[in-house]
Amino acid sequence: MQEHKSHALVADPNYLDISRSDDVVFIHITLNQGRSVEQKKNLYRTIANRLHTRLDMRREDVFIGLIEVAKENWSFGNGEAQYAR
Repeated sequence: MQEHKSHALVADPNYLDISRSDDVVFIHITLNQGRSVEQKKNLYRTIANRLHTRLDMRREDVFIGLIEVAKENWSFGNGEAQYAR
């Protein structure tokens, strides 16, 4: 997790007709390629709903970006690409 000063982030308060507040939170997740669009939509919905339920965060203020990479782009140690085939 990394926290940034509010002046260092740019979030259009009305992009795509979603009304965002100054409390917008950016979530970036790096993951293996291969999830379906439905799985991604479910993930977005689940994260927004849980943050709303647990922290009373506005769903409109949850901005999520997925960064998909091929499995061979990971090394979990020893200078090896454990998932490379």
